[in-house]
Amino acid sequence: MSTLKDRLETDLHSAMKSRDELVTSTLRMALTAVRNAEVAGDQARELAEDEVQAVLTREAKKRREAATAFADAGRPEQAERERAEEGVLAGYLPTQLSDEDLAGIVAGALGGVDTSGRGAMGQAMKAAQAAVAGRAEGGRVAAEVRRQLGL
Repeated sequence: MSTLKDRLETDLHSAMKSRDELVTSTLRMALTAVRNAEVAGDQARELAEDEVQAVLTREAKKRREAATAFADAGRPEQAERERAEEGVLAGYLPTQLSDEDLAGIVAGALGGVDTSGRGAMGQAMKAAQAAVAGRAEGGRVAAEVRRQLGL
C-alpha cells in the first residue's frame, strides 16, 4: 500500500474520531476515488504513490471547477464547501510551483526539444509535463509553453 494512501486512511480515522465532518467526507471521497482507480481496467491492482497523487490532483481540480460553477450559479454556500474540500485535498498534494520556477523548468525542458514544425506544441508539452511532474496544473504549463514558443 502506498504511504499517501496510508496517510489518507489514518487521517480519515482521526477525523472520524474528532467528528470533523468536512475532513471526513472529503477523505472518504478521495479514498473512494483511489479505490475506483485501483479496480479500473482489466485487473485490480494497487496504485503507486504517483498514481494516488494523480487521483488526488484530479479530485482537487473537480472541486475547483465545481466551486466556480456554483459561484457562477449564485450558490455561494456550495461554492465555499467545494473550496473547503479542495483545501483539504491540497494538504496531500505537493506545493504548486511559482510562475518564475515554472518558467525556468519549462525553459530547461524546451532546451532539448525540437520546437519547430507542426508537432512542436505536443513535443514541448510532453517534455514540460515530464519536467514539472505534477507540481503545476496542465493549463498553467500549457500557457507557459505557448508563451515560450511564441504561439
